Amino acid sequence: MKTDIILCGVGGQGILSIANIIGYAAVENGLYLKQSEVHGMSQRGGAVESHLRISDKKIFSDLIPLGSADMLLSVEPMEALRYVPFLSENGWIVTNTKPFVNIPNYPDINTVYQEIKKFGKHILIDADNIAREVGSPKAMNMVILGASSRFLNLSGLEEAVKAVFGRKGVDVVKMNLEALEKGRLFAENYIK
Repeated sequence: MKTDIILCGVGGQGILSIANIIGYAAVENGLYLKQSEVHGMSQRGGAVESHLRISDKKIFSDLIPLGSADMLLSVEPMEALRYVPFLSENGWIVTNTKPFVNIPNYPDINTVYQEIKKFGKHILIDADNIAREVGSPKAMNMVILGASSRFLNLSGLEEAVKAVFGRKGVDVVKMNLEALEKGRLFAENYIK
């Protein structure tokens, strides 16, 4: 078992929380984990990227080679396109549809969607809207994680959410778990 994941987005969108939850679940499943993070100008909306490598065998590098990622998990659609060279032929793109327009020449969003749709294995999800439905716009990252969960082959994500967000209180944990589940259900329907 080996899963290589590129997580990407813009600073402040919760990429590192997603990485922490996946990492926690992987370790609890007795798997090996390597993680590498690249923080851009995160306080100013810069790019943030994390490489996550999970395996039942030892992992010697924390960086994912070009063309070998099993999944590209993005909380911002244009950022998903930035990391497409890392995606394997059979890899999945799971991305939020809500753009974070932080540059004056941000491309037409429909063009971005069309480029993503060229990859047969993709899920475009309005994670921001779903997060608002559960009562917390900040839970958008958990919606994305939920949408990607069926491809992770990893049990215990719910317990990982409880562990990572537990110190913030029962209500925060509950909202994040609901966001995770709504993302999972959306992905199941999207694929059908």
